Amino acid sequence: MSSASATSPVQRPGFMLCFASLYQEGRALAFPCDATGRVDLDGLSETARRNYLYARAVMGMEYAHPRVEPLLN
Repeated sequence: MSSASATSPVQRPGFMLCFASLYQEGRALAFPCDATGRVDLDGLSETARRNYLYARAVMGMEYAHPRVEPLLN
């Protein structure tokens, strides 16, 4: 049986799902995701989860369809 311990390194996401604002250049919402754009909702804070669900609800009205972007090291 294996389990994560307090000494296990925290894995950082390799990608971010980015929703760019359609009206304010440079403004965006971004969330950690996998290479296919899947966001772990359980891993988000309550505020981030609300922001993610909001961005999804207003895609095409306030935010553009999201892009998966690799994180630079």
